[in-house]
Amino acid sequence: MSAEQQHRDGQAADPGPRSLAQALRERDDASLGALLRSRPDLLHPVPTDVTQLATRAGTRASVLRALEHLDRFALQAAEALAVAPDPASYQELLDLLAGDDGDEEVAGALPATVALLRERALVWGGEDRLRLVRTARELLAPSASHSSPTGLGPSVAEATSGMSPGRIQAILTAAGLPHTHDTVSAVAALSGLFADRERVAELLEGAPEASREVLTRLVWGPPYGQVTAEPAAHLRWLLDRGLLLPTTPGTVVLPREAALSLRGGRAHRVPEPTRPRVAVAAERKPQVVDAAAGGQALAALDTVEELLRSWDEGGPAVLRAGGLSIRDLKRTATVLEVPEPVAAFWVELAYAAGLIASDGGYVEEHHDRHDRPDADAEGYEDEETRDARTRRRSGEAEHYAPTPEYDAWRDLPPAERWAWLLEAWLPGTRAPGLIGGRDGRDRTLSALGPGLDRSPAPEVRRRVLELMAGLEPGQAPDPATLLERLRWERPLRSAGPRREQPEPPRTGVRPAYGGGVAANDPEALRTKLTEWALLEAEMLGVTGRGALATHGRALLGAEGRSEGAGAGTAAAGSAAGTAAAGSARAAVVAALLAPLLPEPLDHVLLQADLTAVAPGPLVRPLAEALGVLADVESKGGATVYRFTPGSVRRALDAGRSATELHAFLDRHSRTPVPQPLTYLIDDVARRHGLLRVGAASSYVRCDDESVLDEILADRRATALRLRRLAPTVVAAQADPRTLIEGLRAMGFAPAAESAEGDVMIARPHAHRTPPRTPPAPVPDGPPAPDTTLLTAAVRAVRAGDRAATAPRKETPQAPGGLPRTSPADTLATVQAAAMTGESVWIGHVNAEGAASQRLLAPLRVEGGYVTGYDHTADEVRTYALHRITGVAELADEPDGAEPTR
Repeated sequence: MSAEQQHRDGQAADPGPRSLAQALRERDDASLGALLRSRPDLLHPVPTDVTQLATRAGTRASVLRALEHLDRFALQAAEALAVAPDPASYQELLDLLAGDDGDEEVAGALPATVALLRERALVWGGEDRLRLVRTARELLAPSASHSSPTGLGPSVAEATSGMSPGRIQAILTAAGLPHTHDTVSAVAALSGLFADRERVAELLEGAPEASREVLTRLVWGPPYGQVTAEPAAHLRWLLDRGLLLPTTPGTVVLPREAALSLRGGRAHRVPEPTRPRVAVAAERKPQVVDAAAGGQALAALDTVEELLRSWDEGGPAVLRAGGLSIRDLKRTATVLEVPEPVAAFWVELAYAAGLIASDGGYVEEHHDRHDRPDADAEGYEDEETRDARTRRRSGEAEHYAPTPEYDAWRDLPPAERWAWLLEAWLPGTRAPGLIGGRDGRDRTLSALGPGLDRSPAPEVRRRVLELMAGLEPGQAPDPATLLERLRWERPLRSAGPRREQPEPPRTGVRPAYGGGVAANDPEALRTKLTEWALLEAEMLGVTGRGALATHGRALLGAEGRSEGAGAGTAAAGSAAGTAAAGSARAAVVAALLAPLLPEPLDHVLLQADLTAVAPGPLVRPLAEALGVLADVESKGGATVYRFTPGSVRRALDAGRSATELHAFLDRHSRTPVPQPLTYLIDDVARRHGLLRVGAASSYVRCDDESVLDEILADRRATALRLRRLAPTVVAAQADPRTLIEGLRAMGFAPAAESAEGDVMIARPHAHRTPPRTPPAPVPDGPPAPDTTLLTAAVRAVRAGDRAATAPRKETPQAPGGLPRTSPADTLATVQAAAMTGESVWIGHVNAEGAASQRLLAPLRVEGGYVTGYDHTADEVRTYALHRITGVAELADEPDGAEPTR
């Protein structure tokens, strides 16, 4: 007897597990923990026993999530099993993937792939009895309306299930097969014919050319076609021989066995057992990459600061539906001197970092202020809620403004401020590139508005950086191959079945930020997310000239995975552990970035053309003071400020005197103060406050009567409706602010006056929101459990399984299968069990009304409570006797059986 025959006989003698639950029960704790780690949705809540774990692992939602986290070859193996016999041997699966000619790469990669499918409880059974879980088979197998993702249709037996016996016998005759006595043997004979490659080739030798062309079009899918009531001769030839079988009126299908024969035994046109390699587009010195990334990081900080500075006294209004209006986004883009989609990215980044928020609404966890009620279930409202309600009732508009966190962020060193932004960007689920597109209800998506969360965004973002980290320092990846690799790691599955298509030609990725994407197109979304991740990383300074910088590698921290890691398997710890890891990672990133950023300067270079050049970043007090005294003319490696009469007047309005301005410039300039600048300050200061505006509806007061004469004679003053009250006083029918703006438009420099006649100093007022919580990312499913939770969960499942499989004596049962005994019998039974050390079954109903069965070994019964070791929970617990529905004794253990406890 051959070794192969002995192996088959052994398999026949030992058929292996009869169900998925039994297969899971036979696993060791490490294997069970690996399943729960790879499919964390099975842990919420923790299953009570292995049977419940297997049931939950076979639900449609859980299986769909598991399939979506497979790489392309693992998904191809599952798809092949869905069209293979159930159960299928390992060799049959290999033949479907490698074809008749074989494939060494497929043969080498398949063992690890089958092990992966087993680990994730999608496949169970021995080598000769591989079974795909039923739900996965239903999802991946062909149906009457669509083909399998492989492009294969139903089998001969499935396609002929409603066909008359006479018609089946007629097909046998036309195909050259002998008649049979029953339909079952006829279908088996036809299936055997189509499964034989040589016999199919002989059958097609006599086929018309048009018939072979039809088969060529159907062989790789979809296998369905339309025929008329009177089909053409070449179609009739195929119908007569069963190569096309009717499914519904007017629809025919190519049977699976025939398609596999025409494909050479392959279930897929192009098996993809190996992960695509990320090609290198350019190679630069790591020092050049770091320098470029450092410069871009500094520019990113300047952009965010400019945004927040422009909103310092109150930003744009909040739309009724939430978010920024298109007009406000355009204004913000003008201030930042960037395109609107890029401006939207910076606004969203500041929002995600907790630096801006609405001053009258909520920053909700799901990012929609209108989803949260104004009061809790008990009618309690906090101060913030009452303030928001009052603002809405009074009609006062809500505005975006910096949060108190902005002041703390602004005082940090530049490298730490950058790390703060990156800690918000990397795990964020909001996708700014969607702004301007349409949602599922055909509504425009606005910046800071609802509907921008995309759960795959952080995974794609992190995986892009991890693949870049897999290259040598200084190497920039080719975007097209990077996208191809991501598609292999996480096949892009749409709502409908995935059909086999010819391999698309490789094209270069043309990154373009913004523009939106169709709401129902997940493939286009993930492609865009990849492109946006590359662009955002470059704008932020994570990469430099297309390559990952040194501080960008540190950003991945200990969670970064090697080149061989699969997609979607990154471990995520508890919230506290994640926060601690993020804080430590931010410190490392800041330390690496700090040497790349220039030290802030405390001086400028004044020039004779009324400009000042800052050759680098300025210290904050100098930058703020110079920003009031001069206007920014250009930015870059050096910032150019220009002094104008308006900017000097702005500094005087802020309370500075001419003497203080001269001293300020003399103290902070490395060059002598130019004479034109001195004259400009003195001239504006001499005219500043010459006119005084009050609130007597209002009035203008001036000691020089000729100046008032000039004003009254000017046609531009007509709209102010001026009237002279005295030689030095003119009244106006306009409010003081309008009067001041009108006089300044006429070329004068008035100053506001208080009721006491003193000059009022207009100082900028920084507006801050109440303390706000940054938006929390919307996770893509439950987080991966840590080691402590996995260990406890496996122990609980094992304990519950031992309890569930323990035999018990027959006893009356309440609805739901709970034991039912009288209170006296219950007390007597648990007291006896406590004295003898035996375990009993109890039915328990908790305070919430949830019923459960527990296997309890009572230790103590007193005061209306029973305390004992709960085998189901694997711990000592106390239960109130009045909540126990009944007690059932365990049946006698058979000889040789292990004790329950």
